[in-house]
Amino acid sequence: MKQINPLPTIRPAERLELVSEYYFSRKLKEIARRNAQGENIISLAIGSPDMPPSKETIATLCEQAGRDDVHGYQPTVGIPELRQAMADWYKRWYDVDLDYQTEIQPLIGSKEGILHVTLAFCNPGDSVLVPNPGYPTYTSLSRLLGQNIIYYDLKPENGWQPDFDALEQMDLSRVKLMWTNYPHMPTGAPARRETYERLVAFARLHGIVIVNDNPYSFILNDQPMSILQVPGAKECCIEFNSMSKSHNMPGWRVGMLATNAEFVRWIVKVKSNIDSGTFRPIQLAAAKAYSNSPEWHRQANITIYRRRRAIAEAIMAQLGCSFDPAQVGMFLWGRIPDSYAKAEELTERVLNEAHVFITPGFIFGSAGERYVRISLCAKEEKLSEALMRIGELAI
Repeated sequence: MKQINPLPTIRPAERLELVSEYYFSRKLKEIARRNAQGENIISLAIGSPDMPPSKETIATLCEQAGRDDVHGYQPTVGIPELRQAMADWYKRWYDVDLDYQTEIQPLIGSKEGILHVTLAFCNPGDSVLVPNPGYPTYTSLSRLLGQNIIYYDLKPENGWQPDFDALEQMDLSRVKLMWTNYPHMPTGAPARRETYERLVAFARLHGIVIVNDNPYSFILNDQPMSILQVPGAKECCIEFNSMSKSHNMPGWRVGMLATNAEFVRWIVKVKSNIDSGTFRPIQLAAAKAYSNSPEWHRQANITIYRRRRAIAEAIMAQLGCSFDPAQVGMFLWGRIPDSYAKAEELTERVLNEAHVFITPGFIFGSAGERYVRISLCAKEEKLSEALMRIGELAI
């Protein structure tokens, strides 16, 4: 038998030392293992809508997928029908005019948009402004791509809005991008016209591109807003929007960005070298979903979530957590009692003793260390059972 030489040591890229596995990826594997052992854990952690898209959306997908001529590669820029539907949606809901041919780029969800925008605008060593607390992917992808991360703190006494006086005191000389997210995740702080106006002025003064991640504007919110409503915003801002939350389509992976034509061209140069267009029937079904009626949105995004929110508030009360009732979006963010040293101490007790999984706020940054987050993406029956289980803990 021929002898096989020893394999030299193979090591991963050094950039992997800068990040860890996404918290939910790691934790959900634990939950799945424990459920397989019979623990029956209720997850109130992930913002994955559990309701279906509109019937017309599903019917369009089924009809189109049955065709013989729709299964080939699709253009990176998306099909015209989808881009036109996106532009019409922005006009109808936000009163923002977009050229569907040049000012819109469909995405495979907002997460990939974070990657493409960073690659298009930042060199290694450039700086990005990241909210604390905020979506962890703003940090992790920036680290992987070699950016210097400058956190700007969001504080409850300021309504979780940016402190522009503090921003002006920072070294902004190498800042290329500023990540914002209103309505805000995880705190539920609503979008404010004043904040959008100040962000646009800040961007124009310092030559920084504001990227506003806007997937939550329809959830428990009667007045959807866009940063692109501000005059001059399109010249210095990019806005992400996603069908995951607003249209109950998280697994479909359809999102978009809107900005000026030049920014779109730069981003397409990156994206076209990484992936191809989404399956055509999904794009056509998404275009159909963008015509959902106001009544559909009110039922799916407000009426149902409002009932769930009432139960989530009762859970927060059982946990002894305080919260701002003016929050919007599909989560409830609450401050833990002083009797706990840190949020994970509370969430692990709830997980291990009540078999309910809620999110500790530390994963969103140091400003979230004394907070927990409850997802509204669970049926009322599950939320009520979680309330009963936690009530038995006598916290």
